[in-house]
Amino acid sequence: MPEAGETSRCGFVALVGAPNVGKSTLMNNLVGAKVSIVTPKVQTTRTRVLGICIRGASQLVFVDTPGIFMPKRRLERAMVSAAWRGAADADMAVVLVDAAQGREGAVDTDTGRIVERLKRGERKAILALNKIDLVKRERLLGLAEELGRTGVFTDTFMISALTGDGVQDLSDFLAANVPEGPWLFPEDQLSDMPERLLAAEITREKLFLQLHQELPYSLAVETESWEEFDDGSVKINQIIYIQRDSQKAIVLGKGGRQIKAVGRAAREELEVLFGRRVHLFLHVKVRPDWIDDPERYRDLGLDYNA
Repeated sequence: MPEAGETSRCGFVALVGAPNVGKSTLMNNLVGAKVSIVTPKVQTTRTRVLGICIRGASQLVFVDTPGIFMPKRRLERAMVSAAWRGAADADMAVVLVDAAQGREGAVDTDTGRIVERLKRGERKAILALNKIDLVKRERLLGLAEELGRTGVFTDTFMISALTGDGVQDLSDFLAANVPEGPWLFPEDQLSDMPERLLAAEITREKLFLQLHQELPYSLAVETESWEEFDDGSVKINQIIYIQRDSQKAIVLGKGGRQIKAVGRAAREELEVLFGRRVHLFLHVKVRPDWIDDPERYRDLGLDYNA
């Protein structure tokens, strides 16, 4: 809590950007704990995720939003709508740009669209050029200059969400500029995500990492049951929904090796996150229409009709 005489501050900070620019990695770095799943694949984050951290007398509530791109399917439209809603509702917005992406000296297409929409809405934002460890100084300066000319950005930071370079400076700036007001969450709370949903997200992350091509986008994970035991351990039953029978063999793998590997990786991470023993059981079910099931969208906090 703030020291005597200090003015408390608290604000929501939306992290927005094109797919796979490092938003989830940045939020985990800012919070100091894993609250959002991370994979090299685009469109990993499907819903709004809150990460909470304390910087001096300020409580920063980060909103990790899905990547913004030109959506084609219902789920994609709902994800992009959630991202813009998160940006609109936040006190401050940080636009994360992958400085290593796109042509030399040019802003990528998705980022260009984001900037144009912010400009139309007369919404100011903070620019964070990410992956500076992979880019020459000349390109960084060129991108900063090009994006600065749009008039959208009040401040620019050059960071590496992965290594942490420059992240402290960004965090300090946000802490000093969020609105004055009481903290909204307990001091030791890191996220608003229920454990059941976090457990499902961790399993989905492992599936994304181990499966190839388009299959990860055709599946969903749901924590079906959660049973606490007297010794402190927990039994978690999860369902992996897929859209076609032909996908089942891929998820299971030969002799069940794939699903066992996913379950082992998810269980090991959940035990670290929850600080207790986890008994994880995974079941695969075919549900062709899960991607059009309004209940799945409600669970994820997405607008089915976006």
